[in-house]
Amino acid sequence: MKSKIPFYYHIVFFFLLFITYILWDIGLNDRKIEIIMKGIYYGVTLTYMLSLFCIYILNFYFFCEWFLNKKKLLFYILTIPVSLLLFTAVRYFVEEVVVYNITGVHNYYEEAREITYYIKDNFFYGLPAVILSALTFLFWQFQTAQHQNQELLLENKKAEFQMLKAQVSPHFLFNTLNSFYSQLILKDDKMADDVLVLSDLLRYVITETDKDEAVLSKEIQFIQNYIHLQKKRFEDQLFLDFKVEGNYANEKIISSALIHFVENVFKHGKLNDETKKAMISIEIKNDFLEISTFNYCLDGENYSSTGIGFDNLTKRLEYTYKNEFILKKTEENNTFKTYLKIPLRK
Repeated sequence: MKSKIPFYYHIVFFFLLFITYILWDIGLNDRKIEIIMKGIYYGVTLTYMLSLFCIYILNFYFFCEWFLNKKKLLFYILTIPVSLLLFTAVRYFVEEVVVYNITGVHNYYEEAREITYYIKDNFFYGLPAVILSALTFLFWQFQTAQHQNQELLLENKKAEFQMLKAQVSPHFLFNTLNSFYSQLILKDDKMADDVLVLSDLLRYVITETDKDEAVLSKEIQFIQNYIHLQKKRFEDQLFLDFKVEGNYANEKIISSALIHFVENVFKHGKLNDETKKAMISIEIKNDFLEISTFNYCLDGENYSSTGIGFDNLTKRLEYTYKNEFILKKTEENNTFKTYLKIPLRK
């Protein structure tokens, strides 16, 4: 989950810290205003805050993003001495090089500017920047996660509402289908099998798709049933290569993710032309699942109409898998391709 905190937030935050720092010196440290103003005039206070700000930004956008975001706490702790050394270097450059060339005044006397002493004297002065940036990063992550949770709950509620609208007495529906199956099994085996497939497909939609996770074997069985019934609809004029490779059993994935890609092929693809075959491929290997689809577009078909569903799926994948998934879609030369790679959970 990447932090999207606006940069100006940091600037405002540090301006308020600067004001607090001045008031702290006046109120609690009982330092005279003349001394404080002199420090500001000669740039000592400003250069210190500027050095802190540089390390704060470095830590927030790089070390926190690289390590705290990926929960690599040990690696992050190892970066703290690096940040403190960089703070010392930045402060030395700003105060003893830049400001000195402008004002002709050093902040440190000559012996104190010796490198070993300067590092020892300034090493822990940069610690507030490291602590503040880490706390700000974690707080913003928490806020982002809370916002995503609320959005996901809202999407789930909408999906549940749509599902409830579609559920017209499911028990009655299943009982009716079972009755048809019992009557047909004695007369038409193939038709009876199709009714059974339809019953299984509807049962899965009603009982499983509202869950956050789905068993991979059930999800693939659902897709196989879905394609089986589509073949009936196309009256054996369905030109689609569908394959599943790899071993799978009770691994779990985010629910209804795979059917999104399959449905789009049937909804927007040209499937009745033998020279323009569509393709759906599912491959399971190394604890990852990959699904790829390819199809020619129907005449005048605009895939931008699928944007909302694709955006919702992207949000669910980001929430569930963070940075561990790959999702792509490509539309060119009247063809459409999609690709998804996600980790499997036991």
